[in-house]
Amino acid sequence: MKKAICLGSVVPRWDLEKRIALIREAGYDGFESHHPSSEDEAKRIKSLAEKYGLVVHSLMGGTHWQLSLSAPDPETRKKAIEGVEQALNFAAIMGAEGVLVVPAVVNEATDYKTAWELSMQSLQQLIPVAKRLGVQIWIENVWNRFLLSPLEFAAYIDELNAKANSDGDGIVGAYFDVGNILAYGFPQHWIRLLGKRIKRIHVKDFRVGEHRFVYLLQGDVNWREVMAALKEIGYDGWITAELPPYPHAPDQMVRDTAQHLDRIIKGEI
Repeated sequence: MKKAICLGSVVPRWDLEKRIALIREAGYDGFESHHPSSEDEAKRIKSLAEKYGLVVHSLMGGTHWQLSLSAPDPETRKKAIEGVEQALNFAAIMGAEGVLVVPAVVNEATDYKTAWELSMQSLQQLIPVAKRLGVQIWIENVWNRFLLSPLEFAAYIDELNAKANSDGDGIVGAYFDVGNILAYGFPQHWIRLLGKRIKRIHVKDFRVGEHRFVYLLQGDVNWREVMAALKEIGYDGWITAELPPYPHAPDQMVRDTAQHLDRIIKGEI
């Protein structure tokens, strides 16, 4: 498996090159980029990644909470689609294989059925763009009151790929977040059911009794079971840490997390 970290987790106050150099120094194979502010920034991120021998393996789309693909308002939904389309274009520039997408948000204004139908419509408009650019769309499980079981998650992805007439593994996949699930399920169960639909993995830890995220190896994630499940489904791809910097010596979090990932990947836990 390949080890990565979210660029947004890496000492945000430092300049871009210093942050990317730290990722290399700490021993990562690559990173997940934030949503660049411009095409020039996307090109700079790619250039610096190449300079330090790193891969930009994915891009975290940045507009999905404020501008939801399931918003009842057509104008808001249009802007949301444009935001994901921009992310897909930036991913292509950076050589990233896919874009992380939050597909919908269920709230008082948007019920579950509406969120399903409108997000489907939005994503169907984006699939041709993704195909043209050679970039995949990866749906992440987040705390959005949507896709609350692995059965729904699998069905949602399968329906999108069927409507897109996707060949092979499909243009739409799952970006599975191990820590997010622990609030209401067990990640190893989801992994086994989602199977080959999983294209990327996010990791953080979670303390169930306190209902809060913590750094790797400090929570209740059963890492042995998670890694066993990933092995069962044949997953050998990127594992990306998504964690906040330490309040002091924030660069140390990047180094510590690299070592924690090594232990998890090697099964030394």
